[in-house]
Amino acid sequence: MHFYIFTQPFLHIKIIMHENVLNISTISNFSFRVCTEKMRLSAILVVVAISVALSGSVTIKTLVFPSETSDSYVEMVPLKPLQLKAFTLCMRLATELKGEREVILFAYRTGDYDELNVWRELDGRLSFYLSGDGVFFQVPELGALKTHLCVTWDSSSGAATVFMDGRKSLTKIYKKGHTIRAGGKVLLGQDPDSYMGDYDAKQSFVGEVCDVNMWDSVLPDRTIKDLVSGKRVQRGNVFDWETIQLKISGTVEVIHREL
Repeated sequence: MHFYIFTQPFLHIKIIMHENVLNISTISNFSFRVCTEKMRLSAILVVVAISVALSGSVTIKTLVFPSETSDSYVEMVPLKPLQLKAFTLCMRLATELKGEREVILFAYRTGDYDELNVWRELDGRLSFYLSGDGVFFQVPELGALKTHLCVTWDSSSGAATVFMDGRKSLTKIYKKGHTIRAGGKVLLGQDPDSYMGDYDAKQSFVGEVCDVNMWDSVLPDRTIKDLVSGKRVQRGNVFDWETIQLKISGTVEVIHREL
């Protein structure tokens, strides 16, 4: 028994059923066709499940930081050392913290340096810091509605940008020739002023964050826009939210939501 599923452009699933064994191979195009032979109910259910998985939504975990603390954080375990000359870092987040208050969004620290920190500044600007002074972007403020945020940087040119819900900022030149060093820890929720310590509740993150992914290259603009809409793209090779190992400390809740 043969039948076909055409889902997205350049993706077409051919399923061959012989004595309840399914073989799947990929081809291309967009449509839906079923060969005229009778199909068993089980085969139909398989078609529906695969079609939904490929073209529908996915369920992802969301971290909820309910209150301002100095001891609640999540350590993210990377897939590879963060020895980086370029990166794309993306996440979805929401926070109602307002006023003159810094908010840490992402912190990577080695023994002596803040290698990569992403902040919401006192005045609402977004910034990131690579072992020293930061680069700042005047963008719409974060709020209760979830925002898709990406930060990109390339050492060879120094090009630094941010994306909010797929919209790209101007490019700034920052830390040309710099290398982010490996050997540290990555935290969500707190900014460590020493290695895994000295947290300040007044800088802590309060809100929701999910879909944190990181690549060791600058992704094309089109790919970042695809991420915003929930399309499948190449998985992060530094952090992959679908498979990431998380170490939770304090009062952080993990919930599962459909993206």
